[in-house]
Amino acid sequence: MTQSNDNFLDVRLARTIEDVRAAQRLRYRIFFEAMGAVPDAEVALAKRDFDRFDDYCDHLLVIDCEKEKAGEEFVVGTYRLLRRSVAMVHEGFYSADEFDLSHLQNYPGEIVELGRSCVDPDYRGKAVMQLLWRGIAEYITQHNISLMFGCASFPGTDPQAMASALSYLHHHHSAPQEWSPRALDSRYVDMKLLKKKQIDSRQALREMPPLIKGYLRVGGVIGAGAVIDHQFNTTDVCLLVETGNVTGRYQRHYLQDSADISNQANT
Repeated sequence: MTQSNDNFLDVRLARTIEDVRAAQRLRYRIFFEAMGAVPDAEVALAKRDFDRFDDYCDHLLVIDCEKEKAGEEFVVGTYRLLRRSVAMVHEGFYSADEFDLSHLQNYPGEIVELGRSCVDPDYRGKAVMQLLWRGIAEYITQHNISLMFGCASFPGTDPQAMASALSYLHHHHSAPQEWSPRALDSRYVDMKLLKKKQIDSRQALREMPPLIKGYLRVGGVIGAGAVIDHQFNTTDVCLLVETGNVTGRYQRHYLQDSADISNQANT
């Protein structure tokens, strides 16, 4: 894909099993060692975050080329990408473990699920995020993708601690009902914790992770209901963005405003 002069960074899709394993090791360090997620025995033994979806997803990687040459840990940023056309011939989407995605059948064209995003703490800043989003933009163009979606996470498992943000999303950024995912009934957490007139918008934005705010700037919308993920110590919403909003001046605006994102798990 595209190479940057910044710290010898490069962005590309994983080409080998070792590329994927390097991304999984980064994910393990971020999600389990840094963010307090609880690994199962197999994941803990391998010190890699992996699941059944990894085998048929595309893995977008930001590479430190100097570290790759030196045989060191070289993946410093990653996103996992899963197109509908691929998911349909395998085991479906990762997000289906939390959300009923059946209404997405009403959305025309190719769609892609984004997930497992993270950045090495030593590389958090403008360069890596710009490369990741440049890679996603190229992927969208290459595969003619019309919609991207995935689980976006708030840290913590107490919805009351993020009541302003969840309520703000419910009242101001709900997806159109005809193609809106909905949290599974067994895991559904009501996001309408406050009435519209009770919401302090500034407080809502303070509670909201930077990545979600970045998606909202390009027209991001939210499915119905949230889900608590105790394993990853997060509260998840299903976030969707029509890709026409991340082209041209919108893409440039998004990349600039989102360059300060440090790290967000699961979208």
